Amino acid sequence: MKILRKVLIGKMLDFIDEDEVKTLSPLVTAYIGDAYFHLYVRTRLLTVTRRINNLHDLSAEIVSATAQATAYAKIEFQLTDKEREIFRRGKNAKSHAPRSSSIAEYHISTGFESLLGELYLKKNFERLNEICDLAFNALNKN
Repeated sequence: MKILRKVLIGKMLDFIDEDEVKTLSPLVTAYIGDAYFHLYVRTRLLTVTRRINNLHDLSAEIVSATAQATAYAKIEFQLTDKEREIFRRGKNAKSHAPRSSSIAEYHISTGFESLLGELYLKKNFERLNEICDLAFNALNKN
């Protein structure tokens, strides 16, 4: 099963090369980053609880725009200039109004997700996981 997973993930990411990633809208990379962060958080929460209701409630709280904006503020100083530039492009992308957060929080979370999505699509998994760890741990300290 492990080998199949590696093959599927490898093939999936082979559809988009690094030059194509640069041409994607920040909202597209945010879409991918949102999905990745959801999976990351859900997986990390398995060390805390295995009860589905608790998993759902905790993950919904952590992946919310408000929580992501808080996490970003706490880890921003640990990002490179290039990563902050990717974040800025995502934050400034024109998007729909938020449902349950402030407009500022929503834009910050979009920038954060855009950064994660770009790292994922460029296959920079080591840095992607470092940033997710930093964000998760920053929120865990709250």
